[in-house]
Amino acid sequence: MEEAIVESFTGGRLPPDDVVVAALRAGDEAMFATLLDTWSRGMLWLARSHVSTNDSAEEVVQDTWLAVIKGIDGFEGRSSVKTWIYRILVNTARKRGVRENRTVPWSSVFEQERPTVDRSSFQGVDDPLPGHWKYLPAIWPTPEGELLAAEVRVRIGAALAELPPRQRTVITLRDVEGCTSEEVCEILDISAANQRVLLHRARAAVREQLEDYFETARRSA
Repeated sequence: MEEAIVESFTGGRLPPDDVVVAALRAGDEAMFATLLDTWSRGMLWLARSHVSTNDSAEEVVQDTWLAVIKGIDGFEGRSSVKTWIYRILVNTARKRGVRENRTVPWSSVFEQERPTVDRSSFQGVDDPLPGHWKYLPAIWPTPEGELLAAEVRVRIGAALAELPPRQRTVITLRDVEGCTSEEVCEILDISAANQRVLLHRARAAVREQLEDYFETARRSA
């Protein structure tokens, strides 16, 4: 799909939530290892959005899994297991990020978010579809071969790393972890409209970062 510009790293499907919860409560190490393999990479991305170093992000993920183990008996099933775990992660990462950034530069307080794509690329208020692309972006070539695919992933990772934290968090949840918009809103406690805006800006920013790369690839194909 054109919008989903980030390749999913989540792998195969997990068993139903009731099976997962029962296994965790029974101390099933295999199930715990499966969850680690499936979600830890995305969890590191999310944690890194809130903390200052990769080491801090790893510690946030470790603390999250410890909290999951300690709290699984109290899981009430009001949300999915994934949503519950990711909410623990986000709350843990935010608290650690606050501790790491108690001193905020005045310049960042008044800094406004810049548009990720030139406004002239979109239709204006008097056009038939305000806010939509004036012209659809060019379709990128599909990366073929392990080497090219690996290079694309590296470039996407670099583009994600440059996003503002909230945008990076939303696009990671949606396009890397495969969460629904409803799940993202619940995990981050944001409105559906806010989620859509953040996701659009994040996807547009990543696309802008990669346009030159794919244009080169198209010409050399």
